Amino acid sequence: MSQKSYLLAIDNGTQSVRVIVFDFQGKEVAKVKVDLEAYFSSEPGWAEQEAGYYWQSLQQAFRQLWQTGKVQPEQIAGVSLTTQRYTMINLDKDKKPLRPAIIWMDQRRFESDNETGLLGMLEKAPVAGPIVKELRSKSRDNWLSKHQPEIWEQTKHFVNLSGYLTYQLTGELKDSAGSIVGYLPYDYKRQQWAKKYDIKWLLLSVKKQMLPELVKPGDKLGEISAVASDLTGLPVGLPVIAAASDKACEVLGAGAIEPHVCSLSFGTTATINITTPKYIEPNFLVPAYTAALPDHYNTEVMVYRGFWMVSWFKEEFAHHEQRIAKEMGVEPEFLFDDLLNQVPAGSMGLMMQPYWSPGIKQPGPEGKGALIGFGDVHKRAHVYRAILEGLAYELRWGKEKIEKRSRQKITRLRVSGGGSQSDAAMQLTADIFGMPAERPHTFEASGLGAAINCAVGLGVYSDYASAIAAMTHEGDVFVPDSETVALYDRLYKEVYLKMYQRMKPLYKSIREITGYPK
Repeated sequence: MSQKSYLLAIDNGTQSVRVIVFDFQGKEVAKVKVDLEAYFSSEPGWAEQEAGYYWQSLQQAFRQLWQTGKVQPEQIAGVSLTTQRYTMINLDKDKKPLRPAIIWMDQRRFESDNETGLLGMLEKAPVAGPIVKELRSKSRDNWLSKHQPEIWEQTKHFVNLSGYLTYQLTGELKDSAGSIVGYLPYDYKRQQWAKKYDIKWLLLSVKKQMLPELVKPGDKLGEISAVASDLTGLPVGLPVIAAASDKACEVLGAGAIEPHVCSLSFGTTATINITTPKYIEPNFLVPAYTAALPDHYNTEVMVYRGFWMVSWFKEEFAHHEQRIAKEMGVEPEFLFDDLLNQVPAGSMGLMMQPYWSPGIKQPGPEGKGALIGFGDVHKRAHVYRAILEGLAYELRWGKEKIEKRSRQKITRLRVSGGGSQSDAAMQLTADIFGMPAERPHTFEASGLGAAINCAVGLGVYSDYASAIAAMTHEGDVFVPDSETVALYDRLYKEVYLKMYQRMKPLYKSIREITGYPK
């Protein structure tokens, strides 16, 4: 029997599911990636996927992993799971899916019927009212109970994708507290389901008995069942250790566990986070999320559909790169650095505001994206660079907001996610932030974070400080260029910071005239 010397992380994101094997020093030993169809839409704005599709894709990934011959099942010491956030699944009494999962990108809304009484008072409250309306309108359970009551009536369990996959692996209906993000009756400060008389139970349709048992990151969720063993090849009884959501694990995998170190993620959703032992909301009544580091919080500013804009650019404008990439046998994004390098910093005055989806603070419900400064000199490459610069400007704004809320100066910047593979994007980020941009030693920061949870949970390391010291390593560091920093600083302060407030009235008019976005 081979020595159990490896940790296995499952990372089920929006566009792929990956199984990654790490050794105890955080080195990637083997990896398999299975691409996913992100979602399908049967109605405008809907984004759904079959729950069984995720489970079948994970089984496929395991089959491919063992076929590589790089690792044997008996060498695995334990498993941890990290997934995309707020992808909700309805299960019946036999824990079978009743309908497709509603994934995080779904834009349907529950509309209340002129509420009276306490609910009406809460929705009309001057400060909390918009937050209450946001919670009620975006909650999947409220929409389901109103529009698909027959499905909701049969729903005995209402779980995240992480909870569903945990059940498939272990037979236990449990989930990590670190995976609970979204419009749910969760007490973010206590890091548990809300107490019996919490107002969230009044605002939402879901009941406590429908939700899974929660455990802390690093605690045991269960063991690989006999059924799961047959389907995945993992040994029966192998421990499954709780990790956290993909963003929380990415922060941990980047080694950003002190408040002065921020983790910037260039993922489908772009985020900037710090980890603190203190509960610090990024905006009033907008929660700090449960960190992958137990009993800690992630204060996060998010750009919804952040690096998804790169996918949009690829589909709409990068047909040439797609053709060349196919001939070369590489991903089209591999060629995008050439586009970036064709254009000087500042994109010759073309600027992008990345508010492609409405929000509640900045942007507000009227929020829209904008590209301004067009001239006859601008080509596709300028548009691409402006997209990345706009994302970096917004994330810099998020950094400054977090510093203000936490009263803590951020001194180090760790950058991960798909976009971090681009050297040009890393340099652009360092120049816009005016500080060195550090890339972790592995692109798979989220999977590494889950592996760190697994390592501590199994007792490979006695604490997280030891695990992080042993398993995270500094990769490339991109040093800002002083002349470019000065240019970006002026564009950021003199243009970008003023764009939203000046264009907000126009966005409102667009919304009133056309009805978009609803």
